[in-house]
Amino acid sequence: MPLALLALAIGAFGIGTTEFAVMGLLPDMAAGFGVSIPLAGYATTVYALGVVIGAPLMTALGTRLTRKQMLMLLMGLFIVGNVLTAVAPVFGIVLLGRIVSSFTHGAFFGIGALVAADVVASEKRATAISLMFSGLTLANVVGVPVGTMLGQRYDWRVTFFAIAALGVIGLLGVVKLVPAQRAKAAASIGRELAVFRNPQVGLAMLMTVLGFGGVFAAVTYLASMMTGVTGFAPSSVIWLTAVFGLGMVVGNLISGRFTDRAMMPMLYVSLTGLALALAAFTFTAHNKVAATITIALIGAFGFATVPPLQKRVMDQAAAAPTLASAGNLAAFNFGNALAAWLGGLVISAGLGFTAPNWVGALMTVAALGVALIASALERRSTGRGQVPAADGTAVVADEAVLVAD
Repeated sequence: MPLALLALAIGAFGIGTTEFAVMGLLPDMAAGFGVSIPLAGYATTVYALGVVIGAPLMTALGTRLTRKQMLMLLMGLFIVGNVLTAVAPVFGIVLLGRIVSSFTHGAFFGIGALVAADVVASEKRATAISLMFSGLTLANVVGVPVGTMLGQRYDWRVTFFAIAALGVIGLLGVVKLVPAQRAKAAASIGRELAVFRNPQVGLAMLMTVLGFGGVFAAVTYLASMMTGVTGFAPSSVIWLTAVFGLGMVVGNLISGRFTDRAMMPMLYVSLTGLALALAAFTFTAHNKVAATITIALIGAFGFATVPPLQKRVMDQAAAAPTLASAGNLAAFNFGNALAAWLGGLVISAGLGFTAPNWVGALMTVAALGVALIASALERRSTGRGQVPAADGTAVVADEAVLVAD
């Protein structure tokens, strides 16, 4: 494994820990500030919305920097945001700190995915992307459970100080291990924006919003669901988040290998499995063993969607992929914010802590429908002798050879 992938995985580990840590700390944060569980859930919602805004914004601002320089800048901002969250005197400052740290997320993974793809052979690009994202999945096996333990044993603020320390390690990893590249973080803004004229790019991002977003409808309120419905003790949330993380690791790594061979079939399988797992969670949440198994399946199928979703966007926007790659990370988190918000709505409506699972299942089914439509449109355009170019235009193909500009 190239050392650059290790550096990216370290950064991803820190970012993944801060993204998912709230799901284990939500009751403690709510009690500490005297706010309701749905309101405390905004710590997840604003983070996700911050990624949506920050991914294209930070990518655009970094057009004059190399990819390595941009990754260094992003990790510095990540440290500042988590320190701000840790010292927040009121809940509003917590939300501000979450927004600051979230601005690093989309651009880091978007640019990092391109760096990962560049340091390996073309036939191993999806595997390299999944290895980078393994830092994100391992965060849920190690980082989030440890963060939950720190929060329960000491204070939730200690968790965010520890996450800031992870950011320092990630920054040093980028400085030492990522090779200096001449490539800028993005091409010209006009060229980067041009790829969005390709409808397949938009459809791929819609799949991301609906598909992976469904995961967050359930996991945002995981601690409350497991303690209030399943009957687990609050301390059990620590190992339950680890179970979720183990599922993520397995799903991500398996998907990375199969995505290199058959991207769309892998996407169909992962979305179908995720929808079924989320729907089942409404019922299995009432049994400790069944709930634990379902949590692992949601993690596995949820993160099995990540390599095919990210690779599809990068393939469709190959001529100028940086903004599209970061934009897809924004799409992941827009889906997260939407799902967390909708999950809070159904809880506030009195439907119970299991109701968000149905929200997630319906979102994932919709994503599967979009994937089938996108594939049908792609087959139709190919059948007419056209292939979509990276800039969004249609290119007429010879009967024997398809040539894209």
